[in-house]
Amino acid sequence: MNVRRPRRIAWKAAIATAAVAVLALTACSTGAATVADGERQLVIARAMDVSTLDPQRGYCDTCQIVLSALYETVVTVDPEDTTKILPRLATEWTNNEDYTSFTFILDPEATFADGSAVEAADVKWTFERLLNLQGSASFLMAGLASIDTPDATTVTVNFSAPNSAFLAIVAAPYTGIVNSELAEENGASAAADAATADVSEDWFLQNSAGSGPYTLAGYEAGQSVELTRSDEYWGAAPTFPSVLINEVTDSSSQLQQLQQGDVDIAMQVSSDSIEQLAGNADVTTELVDSFNYIYLEFAPGAVGGEVLDDPRVREAIKYAIDYDKVIDATVGGNGKTQGSPIPNGFEGSEDQVLPEYNVEKAKELLAEAGLADGFTLPAAYPKFAVYGVDFDVMMQSIQQDLVEVGITLELQPLEYTQWAEILGTDGSPLTAVYFAPDHTDSSQYVSYFGMVPSGAWSETASVAGPVTNQAEVEGLATALTQSGADRAATYTELGKEMASDLIILPIVNPQLVLAYASDVTGVEYSPCCNLDLAALGLK
Repeated sequence: MNVRRPRRIAWKAAIATAAVAVLALTACSTGAATVADGERQLVIARAMDVSTLDPQRGYCDTCQIVLSALYETVVTVDPEDTTKILPRLATEWTNNEDYTSFTFILDPEATFADGSAVEAADVKWTFERLLNLQGSASFLMAGLASIDTPDATTVTVNFSAPNSAFLAIVAAPYTGIVNSELAEENGASAAADAATADVSEDWFLQNSAGSGPYTLAGYEAGQSVELTRSDEYWGAAPTFPSVLINEVTDSSSQLQQLQQGDVDIAMQVSSDSIEQLAGNADVTTELVDSFNYIYLEFAPGAVGGEVLDDPRVREAIKYAIDYDKVIDATVGGNGKTQGSPIPNGFEGSEDQVLPEYNVEKAKELLAEAGLADGFTLPAAYPKFAVYGVDFDVMMQSIQQDLVEVGITLELQPLEYTQWAEILGTDGSPLTAVYFAPDHTDSSQYVSYFGMVPSGAWSETASVAGPVTNQAEVEGLATALTQSGADRAATYTELGKEMASDLIILPIVNPQLVLAYASDVTGVEYSPCCNLDLAALGLK
């Protein structure tokens, strides 16, 4: 069976993005450090999910951090109010009444790291390349009809159908504007055949071509990414002359390095670490709400997943899970349940029915499906921790719950690349995945998780083949014509539809631990970029 890998997974394997190469801590250097001129290097520990640094091919949590520092977008999101759009490369913008055309006026002072001007042609080239590469984030340009550049600072982007999400979309790191001339000199292409003609990916692993406050200084797969301050940056210079992100997959190791002063920021320490850091004046910790979540995905169309084709079986599994117990086991109770693939806090998350733990109901449903005696179900998943959730702990807890209703869950913890390869071949009937926002509009959750033509999981949602939920197709089209309360109401109905599909089952929406050296300022959770490196400073 030829199973299409979901976008967030497709490029993350050895042959193609989203969480950890799962290697032990090794880095070209470790520890908070100073550079030659005496300024301090910022050192970050995190489990990295990087396999490419091509701004239009990348699609992962670490990518959001790195790409945001290297490549500026035409607009950005107000960190204090994510419903507001702020200037970045563009100083002003307008759209027509039906959201099919958007015009941006670029700042004439904006320059790339090589000193050349950021021009309308670069914006056009970048957006067309993102679409034509047919990569993990190409769906962000779905429906693009044409781009007009009447002069060097004016760009008009036209869509074949309404797209009220577009301003939020172009604040996403994957839409960062590239120096087209430099990129083309090194094998990049925005042409219709870019998916096969573009040969620049290796170049982007060691070079950058953006207008951001940093440039790429080096990348070692499974070890580190290093950025250096751009001497030609046209905006306010960032505080830190360089940033080193070290691969540290284990949250305990991250905690230890932070305690020892070897790193400035530990990005994935567990919530129980807060107590261990209490009284340490050198470290600041905060527990903050997030839009991130961990979910189970059902794949009846995967090899061995046929039993899941009956929606009563999927619903039984949903009832059989003790969510409070899982949340206690994984994040020490510092998390929430979630009613649909639209996360808590996003438009459409209101009025969703939260999952209920009901063993008797689960048994009734299995009996109705003719499976009162139970069955065995394979479950391959990546062996790592993300957002403070250890997947081993979570899956073992769920395994114990399912035994109570007669389901034997055969856990198969795998290295990330092995897991991604399995999803690209035979698939896994049940697996665990994670998701963080790509931008601040709820359309992404329908586009990605919905049973729609662009949906990442619709292809294996049935033994019979790809599944389309026409209510979701039509609802998404409607939402993209709307704004305000009407759009929120439409996304609420779309959330209910996706919940009823019973393909995506959110398990925990964890709070995040911000843990960092007390003299570092500006550490905040960003829903579009994870962490804004340029906003960081020193007391």
